[in-house]
Amino acid sequence: MSAGSGKTTKQKKAEYFERLISYLETYPKILVVSCDNIGSAHMQKIRRSLRGKAVILMGKNTMIRRAIRMNIARNDQWNNILPLIFGNVGLVFTKGDLSDIRDLVQSLRVPAAAKAGIFAPKDVFVPKGITTLEPTKTSFLQALNIASKINKGQIEILNDIHLIKKGDRVGSSEAALLQMLDVKPFEYGLISVNVYDNGSVYEPAVLDLRDSDIVAKFAAGVAKVASVSLAVNFPTLPAFPHVVLRGFKNLAAIAVQTDYDFKQVKKLKDFIKNPSAFAVAPVKAAPAKVEKPKVEEKTKEPSEEAPAAFDLFG
Repeated sequence: MSAGSGKTTKQKKAEYFERLISYLETYPKILVVSCDNIGSAHMQKIRRSLRGKAVILMGKNTMIRRAIRMNIARNDQWNNILPLIFGNVGLVFTKGDLSDIRDLVQSLRVPAAAKAGIFAPKDVFVPKGITTLEPTKTSFLQALNIASKINKGQIEILNDIHLIKKGDRVGSSEAALLQMLDVKPFEYGLISVNVYDNGSVYEPAVLDLRDSDIVAKFAAGVAKVASVSLAVNFPTLPAFPHVVLRGFKNLAAIAVQTDYDFKQVKKLKDFIKNPSAFAVAPVKAAPAKVEKPKVEEKTKEPSEEAPAAFDLFG
């Protein structure tokens, strides 16, 4: 500790623990976000954009876990957060709509150069065409097996090049080429990896579900329960309407074949005995009224004789 710092490491840890527990008690919803390759200036921009909507807390995973374990008696649901604290992550606390906060956080992305040694988050292509490289760089391209030629004092790449594959480690030569071409192929920002919502933990993809999606999934689940229940003859509430309908069909079949009657089957038996009584007389359509076209009268000179009226259907 430096002489002018004023606070010991122990005091700083105590303040951090107090702030974390205060956030946990104040905010019921948390986005766990991945923070790889994010600079301090970018993080400050994210903090400003979330002001009044959410707060971000970064810190060592060991400190976060320890603070939660030391205060677990206050809320045993905090135990569900512990498995989420791994890797380079931070916590975004909010009381608002998690979908809106997630979209806002992930929209704040900045372009970044491909640095040697990092794993590529996406494929990188170099399009064919004339570049800004000088002819002296031809040997550099040849070392990367990139076909090129000199065109009007500049290097022209002859084919589209798949320079870096997603998930591969970026090499120093590939990074140098992209830097010479002034290409920043990657974008970095906070990425939501887990969600804590009032004690429940789920994946961020759940935030994209709408009410109609939830109803459809629930209906599909009810249908599966009913199918299994009917197949194994085990009574359940979803299968109850089908059981009643199946029973009614059996009773109706018996009633049709015997003299046994009951109210719900009477109309069916009457129809079988005399189908013609239930026939519906066809309704004759009224003839369409055809209007005679109006014949425009031409203005005649006083000396001309008006012609007789012409009836198109006469």
